[in-house]
Amino acid sequence: MNIRINNKTITAQDGETLIETARRAGFNIPSLCYAGDAVHKPSCMICAVKDCKTGQIIPSCSTMPVEDMQIDTESPDVVVTRTLSLELLLSDHRADCEAPCSMVCPHGLDIERMLYFYDNGNMDEAFRLIATAFPLPELKCTACKIPCEKVCRRGTVDKPVAIRALIEEICKRYPSVPVPENHENGKVDKPSFLSRVGRFTESEKKRLKEVVTADSRCLHCACAGKKGCKLRQYAGEAGIKRSRYDASSALPAMSKQDIGNGLWFEPAKCIKCGLCVYNSENGFTFKNRGFVMQIVLPPENCANINSRLADLCPTGAIYLGTKNK
Repeated sequence: MNIRINNKTITAQDGETLIETARRAGFNIPSLCYAGDAVHKPSCMICAVKDCKTGQIIPSCSTMPVEDMQIDTESPDVVVTRTLSLELLLSDHRADCEAPCSMVCPHGLDIERMLYFYDNGNMDEAFRLIATAFPLPELKCTACKIPCEKVCRRGTVDKPVAIRALIEEICKRYPSVPVPENHENGKVDKPSFLSRVGRFTESEKKRLKEVVTADSRCLHCACAGKKGCKLRQYAGEAGIKRSRYDASSALPAMSKQDIGNGLWFEPAKCIKCGLCVYNSENGFTFKNRGFVMQIVLPPENCANINSRLADLCPTGAIYLGTKNK
């Protein structure tokens, strides 16, 4: 059958949804709750398109083409719908894409990553990151006004991490070691969109103070699942720098569930697309209904989860990592 997308005639193949037909024809339609051959149900409306004959805005990930259908994928109505959907999803997503300390470092040091190496006893890698930012043996951190400590998330819980002292401690371990060459630069990427946790509640502060006992005391607040995060990607493409809505999630920020085999689940980053539920057997499940609906993983179901779900998750809520990341 033939349909028209943005005034271009396209032949739709049997069994294809609109999003599949459009993408095959070269039209870029974003989506969070759709993932190729994975089982899905429409929920995010990021894939919204307009049926020009009826004037309706419809989800392209679940709509099947019909003969002589006329679809628009780029009009202002479509863009507004997608942008509004993104902003609503972002209001229910509590996470720091990047650690505040790394973002404000005037020398571009990835402080959170350096502290991760420090906490895991990998002083060589911690030093290598420092060496990419400072012209060692001179340590310009000494005269710095330490904005990193002023914005440290730990400082909102009790006291900020002693970042400068830790940098000096690491460097003292290598008094005669030459500066590494051709090492991966530690400078943090600063994209147009940055998600923010917002203020910790009193109960969150109490919990974080009790559970985060790393040597550096760092909360390791940067998102470990940010690589490949579609929510962040599409927010940036839409020109969203901050969500217009305040965070509405009632789920505790930075609360991690250890699934096993290196997999972790952070409910506060979940947008409830359902991909993990529909594509796991006796794994993730829905809890409650309506606005209080959550996606949960009963502890007894952890053994049924594999790393494929981390690839399907569009927001980094399910990710491969370590306890501190």
